[in-house]
Amino acid sequence: MTAKEKQLTLNLFLLTFVLGTSEFVIVGLLNEISADLNIALSTAGATVSAFALSFAIGTPVLTAIFSRFSKYPLMLILIAVFITGNVITALSGTYTLLILSRILTAIVTGVLIALAMSVASETIPAAKRGKVIAIIFAGFTVASVIGVPLGTFIGQWSGWHSAFWFTSLLGIISLISCSITIPKRLHRTKGSLVKQVRLLGNPRILIAFFIPTLSIAATYTVYTYLTPLMKEVLLVQDRYISLVFLLYGVVSLFSTLLGGKIAARNGIKTLRYAFLLQAVILASLYVSSHSIVTALISISFMALVVYIMNSTMQLYFIDLADKHYPAAKDLASSLNPVSINVGIALGSSLGGFAAANMRLIDVSWIGGFIAVAASLMTFISYLLGRRSSPATDAVPDYAAELERRIG
Repeated sequence: MTAKEKQLTLNLFLLTFVLGTSEFVIVGLLNEISADLNIALSTAGATVSAFALSFAIGTPVLTAIFSRFSKYPLMLILIAVFITGNVITALSGTYTLLILSRILTAIVTGVLIALAMSVASETIPAAKRGKVIAIIFAGFTVASVIGVPLGTFIGQWSGWHSAFWFTSLLGIISLISCSITIPKRLHRTKGSLVKQVRLLGNPRILIAFFIPTLSIAATYTVYTYLTPLMKEVLLVQDRYISLVFLLYGVVSLFSTLLGGKIAARNGIKTLRYAFLLQAVILASLYVSSHSIVTALISISFMALVVYIMNSTMQLYFIDLADKHYPAAKDLASSLNPVSINVGIALGSSLGGFAAANMRLIDVSWIGGFIAVAASLMTFISYLLGRRSSPATDAVPDYAAELERRIG
């Protein structure tokens, strides 16, 4: 890659790091928010569901509408709105204002992710596109390693509002860097909204959409309530909680790398069994929670499988649109993150139900059942792929293509 392409990749990575930190840091602060706003823990956890649902609903609609506009000014405006949303969250003194600010932040977060993927797809040479997309996705993983533990520490040390002043500052840094490196003359999508929506009618796309949804839902049934689990079940002291999130984040880095290897080796075929392994890992926490050491092992393995489907599914959607629905490339770029956030909403809601009506540790086996459902959906997708003829197969050999691009 040229120096400009490397700098652009780095700044898009920074953008996803900032977006990921803002989205996920609240998970480590649910107890503080619950106490400060005098609300139930499950009510505080609903902020995670609200964010994810707003992301899932708003992203495809606004991405399709905004695709007609020039990407450079659009991205800068949306980053400015993102900063505003975080500032409002930092100023929130009521639950209503907190929810509204998270909804605003969620909507622009989803569109920014789709635009970041689209910018990379348009400006990076085809031979490097797969690698660059993996790097941009890694911003979310690094957010788990650095941003979320640091934000959790700041929030526990000086109040949860401070964590969002921190993400607001990160947003300003990203705004400045993107204003310098994003190309000013990127192509606009000329297709109508109707042409773009046709992508969503493809049966292979519809089935594949639920693969990340169910896998992430399985993890987030547990992850959303990881802080109360550590406090109430594992009896971890407050000062060590950010360290557990750091451990989770570090291990999840390897999940991204593992996901790239899976994508290069017939991803859908491999994921069928990887999700069954995920089910065993999540359910194991039910037994391992009797010991802090064994519980941390379960949590580490949970992090190891959390992002294994990202590279496979992102290239699946992008390559499908590139070949058959060129007017819907921006919309296709949003489908994987949208699917993930539907999964976050589903998982956090199920975790909230368990927290309110069952024992908190029951989130582990509930997550395991959802991972089994992800495996079943992947089996269906794989079988449909094998039955498709070359003339009707909507999906190219994305595994071989990714291997060619990276290699």
